[in-house]
Amino acid sequence: MKKKLGFNLKSKHLLAILTIVCIGLILATFSSDKVAEPLRRVAGYIVTPFQNGVNDVGNWLSDRMAGFKNVQELDEKNRELQAKVDELTTQNNALVQSQSELARLESLYKLDQEYAEYNKVAAQVISKDPGNWYSTFVINKGTADGLSVDMNVIAEGGLIGIITETGNNWSTVRSIIDDESNVSAMVASTSDTCVVTGNLLEMDEGKIDFYELRDKDNAVTEGAAIVTSNISAKYLTGLLIGYVSDIKQDSNNLTKSGTIIPVANFKALREVLVITELKQTKENSG
Repeated sequence: MKKKLGFNLKSKHLLAILTIVCIGLILATFSSDKVAEPLRRVAGYIVTPFQNGVNDVGNWLSDRMAGFKNVQELDEKNRELQAKVDELTTQNNALVQSQSELARLESLYKLDQEYAEYNKVAAQVISKDPGNWYSTFVINKGTADGLSVDMNVIAEGGLIGIITETGNNWSTVRSIIDDESNVSAMVASTSDTCVVTGNLLEMDEGKIDFYELRDKDNAVTEGAAIVTSNISAKYLTGLLIGYVSDIKQDSNNLTKSGTIIPVANFKALREVLVITELKQTKENSG
């Protein structure tokens, strides 16, 4: 078997060769320009491109680092701006809610002034029956606040309903739009009486019904104000219910019927006023 030819260079021999080369290069630096010039040219061909490459890599890395720093700064500024936007959004929502609450309270105050002859207690709506309309709902005031069954409830310009049940700190209200509601009413301008009845189906069009209107002079037209009647057993006199939307002659030719647009918004009740005087008590005191 033939032995493989190999070149085995020991570490000490390699060190000796590198030492000789270094000494030669040192001596070359002290030699004449004729000897040094070829070496400089060789260095120029070998070292300069390498150095340029190193510089290019360094510049590229520097640009990338600068770009990365800019991205970090932009990301930080974006987070700061988003936090500011969130803060301003929260403040704006609070302001809108405050303005809405102020508008409702101003409306209640105006209503309180319109019916200044009655003593009243303000209450908040805390729950309602399922459905789109506040046909029956619960308020956060009860017997502890002097409330009792059959007290009238008003809001947003007029009559809302009547208390049907009370507890220590709550009361149930049946509104005038409820199917079981019947209110003895009259036309404000003529005092002609009628009966206003709740109709949740009609409320989908924003209306409730009235019937048995005796309008012998044909004085009642669309837009006429309908208020609670003086002959009502439970409702105080003169509370605004709404305005006539349409009217027609009944088949008996004696009475008329039609629909009313309630003055209150029965889709969004938040606060109400409870008149703390019963109809019979008010009449007896008068």
